[in-house]
Amino acid sequence: MSSIVTAGYRSRRDHFEPSDTDPHEQRRLRGHLEQIDYAAFVSNREIIPQIMGLGANHTEAAAFQRLAVAAATARARWIAEALKMSEAGQPMGTAEAQKLAGLRTTYEELSEAYEGLRRMVERGYLPYRSPER
Repeated sequence: MSSIVTAGYRSRRDHFEPSDTDPHEQRRLRGHLEQIDYAAFVSNREIIPQIMGLGANHTEAAAFQRLAVAAATARARWIAEALKMSEAGQPMGTAEAQKLAGLRTTYEELSEAYEGLRRMVERGYLPYRSPER
C-alpha cells in the first residue's frame, strides 16, 4: 500500500488498484478487503474508548479545546524562543538548535495528537457529544 506525506503525517491511500483483470476475481478481492477493513473498524471502535478511559462516555468539545490550547501554547513557545535567539544577531549554536528542536517536537506531537483525536471521531471510533446550545 502506498502512502503520501502531508502536513507531517502519513496518509494512506485507500483506493483499490486491481492487478487482475478478471472482474470476478476483483469482486472477490474487494469483498475480502471490506471484511479486513470492517474488522479493523470494529477493533478500533471497541479498544480506543477503553484505553482512553471513556467506556460508554462521549468525547466532548472540552477535550479538543484542551489539546488545541496545548498545541497553540507549544507553538508560541517554540517561535518565541526562536525570535529571542535571533535577537542576539549571532549564529545559532548546537545547544540552541537542540532547544528549538525540542520545542518544535513538543508542538508537533501535540498537533498530531489533536489530529489523531479528530480522526478517531471522524471515523466513528469515538462517540462525540456536541456542546449543549
